[in-house]
Amino acid sequence: MNRFDFTPYRRTMVGFDRLFDLLENQGRFNSGDNYPPFNIERRGEDAYRITLAVAGFRPADIEITAQQNLLVIQGKKGDETPAGQYLHVGIAQRGFERRFELADYVRVDGANLEDGLLVIDLVREVPEAMKPKKIAVGTQRTLSVVSDADGAGSDSAAA
Repeated sequence: MNRFDFTPYRRTMVGFDRLFDLLENQGRFNSGDNYPPFNIERRGEDAYRITLAVAGFRPADIEITAQQNLLVIQGKKGDETPAGQYLHVGIAQRGFERRFELADYVRVDGANLEDGLLVIDLVREVPEAMKPKKIAVGTQRTLSVVSDADGAGSDSAAA
């Protein structure tokens, strides 16, 4: 197991505590269980898609919970006994739980289960107040409104 010491960075980088905590805790949450397999796809500037292979699960067997910065997907199979005698069982029948850390302002847009694939669409919606703004650099300290109501700024022809 690789262990990184972020102590020197914590001293010089203010406000990144959550990021360092996520990195340090990643090993604990990632237990090595790769079931069910999944893809993460970027579909645009602010659109993402998570696709999980959940063969054998019905929509009623899957629970999706979106919290602040966390998406939890759980699959629970019922206590159904299959009718028939199986000679080989290769399709997993066990339950699962997958957790995905979400960035700020990412929300779940929708979920769909089709052909054994659970597709979850995510959208990042940054509030207008948080979007980057261009700041004009000038020499004036105060802003004033220029009005042309009396026609003082209009061009006149000299005779």
